[in-house]
Amino acid sequence: MFRRTKARLKQAEDVCRMLDEQYGAEMVTYLDHRDAFELLIATILSAQCTDKRVNMVTPGLFAKYPTVHDFAGADLSELEEIIHSVGFYHAKATNIIACAKKLEEDFGGEVPRTIEELTSLPGVGRKTANVIRGNIFEDPSIVVDTHVKRISKRLGLTDTDDPVLAEEELMKVLPRDNWIRYNIQIIRLGRTICSARSPKCSECFLRDICPARQ
Repeated sequence: MFRRTKARLKQAEDVCRMLDEQYGAEMVTYLDHRDAFELLIATILSAQCTDKRVNMVTPGLFAKYPTVHDFAGADLSELEEIIHSVGFYHAKATNIIACAKKLEEDFGGEVPRTIEELTSLPGVGRKTANVIRGNIFEDPSIVVDTHVKRISKRLGLTDTDDPVLAEEELMKVLPRDNWIRYNIQIIRLGRTICSARSPKCSECFLRDICPARQ
Protein backbone atom coordinates (compact mmCIF):
# COMPACT_ATOMS: atom_id res chain seq x y z
CA MET A 1 0.00 0.00 0.00
CA PHE A 2 1.28 3.46 -0.96
CA ARG A 3 2.31 5.59 2.02
CA ARG A 4 2.67 9.34 2.12
CA THR A 5 5.68 9.41 4.41
CA LYS A 6 7.86 12.33 5.45
CA ALA A 7 10.77 10.74 3.60
CA ARG A 8 8.75 10.46 0.39
CA LEU A 9 7.53 14.06 0.69
CA LYS A 10 11.14 15.21 1.16
CA GLN A 11 12.18 13.12 -1.85
CA ALA A 12 9.46 14.70 -3.98
CA GLU A 13 10.42 18.19 -2.86
CA ASP A 14 14.10 17.56 -3.68
CA VAL A 15 13.28 16.06 -7.07
CA CYS A 16 11.09 19.00 -8.04
CA ARG A 17 13.67 21.54 -6.87
CA MET A 18 16.42 19.85 -8.90
CA LEU A 19 14.19 19.56 -11.96
CA ASP A 20 13.48 23.30 -11.76
CA GLU A 21 17.18 24.05 -11.35
CA GLN A 22 18.06 21.92 -14.37
CA TYR A 23 15.21 22.74 -16.76
CA GLY A 24 13.72 25.94 -15.38
CA ALA A 25 10.27 26.54 -13.95
CA GLU A 26 8.71 28.02 -17.07
CA MET A 27 5.78 26.21 -18.65
CA VAL A 28 6.74 24.77 -22.02
CA THR A 29 4.75 22.39 -24.19
CA TYR A 30 6.52 20.71 -27.09
CA LEU A 31 3.39 20.41 -29.22
CA ASP A 32 2.93 23.48 -31.42
CA HIS A 33 -0.53 25.03 -31.07
CA ARG A 34 -2.34 28.35 -31.09
CA ASP A 35 -5.38 27.50 -29.00
CA ALA A 36 -7.05 24.81 -26.92
CA PHE A 37 -8.55 22.96 -29.88
CA GLU A 38 -5.24 22.74 -31.75
CA LEU A 39 -3.54 21.40 -28.63
CA LEU A 40 -6.34 18.87 -28.20
CA ILE A 41 -5.91 17.58 -31.77
CA ALA A 42 -2.10 17.59 -31.51
CA THR A 43 -2.24 15.62 -28.26
CA ILE A 44 -4.56 13.02 -29.78
CA LEU A 45 -2.09 12.67 -32.67
CA SER A 46 0.87 12.36 -30.28
CA ALA A 47 -0.19 8.96 -28.92
CA GLN A 48 2.58 6.49 -29.78
CA CYS A 49 4.27 9.23 -31.82
CA THR A 50 6.96 11.84 -31.22
CA ASP A 51 6.08 15.49 -30.73
CA LYS A 52 8.55 16.32 -33.51
CA ARG A 53 6.63 14.22 -36.02
CA VAL A 54 3.29 15.68 -34.89
CA ASN A 55 4.66 19.21 -35.29
CA MET A 56 5.61 18.35 -38.88
CA VAL A 57 2.04 17.29 -39.65
CA THR A 58 -0.10 19.88 -37.85
CA PRO A 59 0.73 23.02 -39.90
CA GLY A 60 -0.75 21.49 -43.05
CA LEU A 61 -3.53 19.85 -41.06
CA PHE A 62 -4.70 23.08 -39.43
CA ALA A 63 -4.36 24.96 -42.72
CA LYS A 64 -6.82 22.54 -44.36
CA TYR A 65 -9.13 22.31 -41.33
CA PRO A 66 -8.89 25.65 -39.49
CA THR A 67 -12.00 25.26 -37.30
CA VAL A 68 -13.83 22.68 -35.21
CA HIS A 69 -16.60 22.74 -37.82
CA ASP A 70 -14.10 21.94 -40.58
CA PHE A 71 -12.83 18.90 -38.67
CA ALA A 72 -16.37 17.75 -37.92
CA GLY A 73 -17.13 17.71 -41.64
CA ALA A 74 -13.80 16.26 -42.75
CA ASP A 75 -13.64 13.34 -45.16
CA LEU A 76 -12.15 10.38 -43.29
CA SER A 77 -9.89 9.21 -46.10
CA GLU A 78 -8.54 12.71 -46.75
CA LEU A 79 -7.81 13.22 -43.05
CA GLU A 80 -6.12 9.81 -42.88
CA GLU A 81 -3.86 10.75 -45.77
CA ILE A 82 -2.71 13.96 -44.05
CA ILE A 83 -1.96 12.30 -40.70
CA HIS A 84 -0.72 8.98 -42.12
CA SER A 85 2.86 9.47 -40.86
CA VAL A 86 1.89 9.76 -37.19
CA GLY A 87 0.84 6.10 -36.96
CA PHE A 88 -2.52 4.56 -36.01
CA TYR A 89 -3.91 7.07 -38.48
CA HIS A 90 -7.29 5.35 -39.03
CA ALA A 91 -8.21 5.28 -35.33
CA LYS A 92 -6.87 8.80 -34.79
CA ALA A 93 -8.71 10.24 -37.79
CA THR A 94 -11.94 8.54 -36.73
CA ASN A 95 -11.62 9.87 -33.19
CA ILE A 96 -10.71 13.38 -34.31
CA ILE A 97 -13.80 13.69 -36.51
CA ALA A 98 -16.03 12.25 -33.77
CA CYS A 99 -14.39 14.53 -31.20
CA ALA A 100 -15.04 17.62 -33.32
CA LYS A 101 -18.66 16.59 -33.85
CA LYS A 102 -19.20 16.13 -30.11
CA LEU A 103 -17.58 19.50 -29.40
CA GLU A 104 -20.06 21.11 -31.79
CA GLU A 105 -23.08 19.20 -30.51
CA ASP A 106 -22.44 19.26 -26.75
CA PHE A 107 -20.04 22.13 -26.04
CA GLY A 108 -20.82 24.84 -28.56
CA GLY A 109 -17.58 24.18 -30.45
CA GLU A 110 -15.45 25.02 -27.40
CA VAL A 111 -12.99 22.73 -25.63
CA PRO A 112 -14.41 22.00 -22.14
CA ARG A 113 -12.44 22.35 -18.93
CA THR A 114 -13.28 19.55 -16.52
CA ILE A 115 -11.72 16.09 -16.53
CA GLU A 116 -15.19 14.53 -16.84
CA GLU A 117 -16.16 16.62 -19.86
CA LEU A 118 -12.81 16.19 -21.58
CA THR A 119 -12.72 12.43 -21.17
CA SER A 120 -16.23 12.22 -22.64
CA LEU A 121 -14.71 13.23 -25.99
CA PRO A 122 -13.76 10.42 -28.40
CA GLY A 123 -10.03 9.69 -28.32
CA VAL A 124 -9.46 11.65 -25.10
CA GLY A 125 -8.20 9.82 -22.03
CA ARG A 126 -6.94 11.18 -18.73
CA LYS A 127 -3.49 11.92 -20.13
CA THR A 128 -4.82 14.08 -22.97
CA ALA A 129 -7.37 15.71 -20.67
CA ASN A 130 -4.70 16.66 -18.15
CA VAL A 131 -2.49 18.12 -20.90
CA ILE A 132 -5.37 20.44 -21.81
CA ARG A 133 -6.25 21.25 -18.20
CA GLY A 134 -2.67 22.06 -17.30
CA ASN A 135 -1.45 23.89 -20.38
CA ILE A 136 -4.61 25.74 -21.42
CA PHE A 137 -6.61 26.30 -18.25
CA GLU A 138 -3.67 26.08 -15.82
CA ASP A 139 -5.65 23.75 -13.59
CA PRO A 140 -3.17 21.79 -11.45
CA SER A 141 -2.94 18.31 -12.92
CA ILE A 142 -0.39 15.55 -13.40
CA VAL A 143 -0.02 13.89 -16.79
CA VAL A 144 1.15 10.29 -16.45
CA ASP A 145 2.70 8.96 -19.65
CA THR A 146 5.29 6.19 -20.02
CA HIS A 147 8.17 8.47 -19.03
CA VAL A 148 6.43 9.82 -15.93
CA LYS A 149 5.30 6.38 -14.81
CA ARG A 150 8.73 4.79 -15.30
CA ILE A 151 10.87 7.57 -13.82
CA SER A 152 8.56 8.39 -10.92
CA LYS A 153 8.74 4.75 -9.87
CA ARG A 154 12.53 4.74 -10.19
CA LEU A 155 12.68 7.86 -8.02
CA GLY A 156 10.51 6.23 -5.36
CA LEU A 157 7.61 8.66 -5.78
CA THR A 158 5.08 6.00 -6.77
CA ASP A 159 4.81 2.24 -6.34
CA THR A 160 2.50 1.35 -9.20
CA ASP A 161 2.56 0.71 -12.95
CA ASP A 162 -1.08 1.73 -13.29
CA PRO A 163 -1.21 5.29 -14.74
CA VAL A 164 -4.41 6.28 -12.92
CA LEU A 165 -3.07 5.08 -9.56
CA ALA A 166 0.28 6.71 -10.30
CA GLU A 167 -1.50 10.01 -10.92
CA GLU A 168 -3.26 9.70 -7.56
CA GLU A 169 -0.06 8.79 -5.72
CA LEU A 170 1.97 11.60 -7.30
CA MET A 171 -0.73 14.12 -6.38
CA LYS A 172 -0.26 13.07 -2.76
CA VAL A 173 3.48 13.78 -2.64
CA LEU A 174 4.44 16.32 -5.32
CA PRO A 175 4.16 20.03 -4.43
CA ARG A 176 0.97 21.29 -6.07
CA ASP A 177 2.78 24.16 -7.81
CA ASN A 178 4.92 21.60 -9.66
CA TRP A 179 2.13 19.37 -10.91
CA ILE A 180 1.79 20.89 -14.39
CA ARG A 181 5.46 21.23 -15.28
CA TYR A 182 6.58 17.95 -13.68
CA ASN A 183 5.37 16.01 -16.70
CA ILE A 184 7.21 18.22 -19.19
CA GLN A 185 10.43 18.07 -17.18
CA ILE A 186 10.27 14.30 -16.71
CA ILE A 187 9.59 13.72 -20.41
CA ARG A 188 12.74 15.68 -21.22
CA LEU A 189 14.70 13.66 -18.67
CA GLY A 190 13.32 10.41 -20.08
CA ARG A 191 14.18 11.29 -23.66
CA THR A 192 17.73 12.40 -22.95
CA ILE A 193 18.98 10.51 -19.89
CA CYS A 194 16.58 8.19 -18.05
CA SER A 195 15.58 5.91 -20.91
CA ALA A 196 13.67 2.68 -20.41
CA ARG A 197 16.42 0.23 -21.31
CA SER A 198 19.74 2.03 -20.90
CA PRO A 199 19.48 4.92 -18.44
CA LYS A 200 22.58 7.13 -18.32
CA CYS A 201 22.75 7.21 -14.54
CA SER A 202 26.31 8.59 -14.48
CA GLU A 203 25.10 11.66 -16.40
CA CYS A 204 21.93 12.24 -14.39
CA PHE A 205 21.66 15.25 -12.10
CA LEU A 206 19.30 13.22 -9.87
CA ARG A 207 21.67 10.29 -9.43
CA ASP A 208 22.57 11.11 -5.81
CA ILE A 209 18.95 10.92 -4.67
CA CYS A 210 17.68 8.20 -7.01
CA PRO A 211 17.04 4.81 -5.35
CA ALA A 212 17.28 3.03 -8.71
CA ARG A 213 20.63 4.47 -9.81
CA GLN A 214 23.01 1.96 -11.29
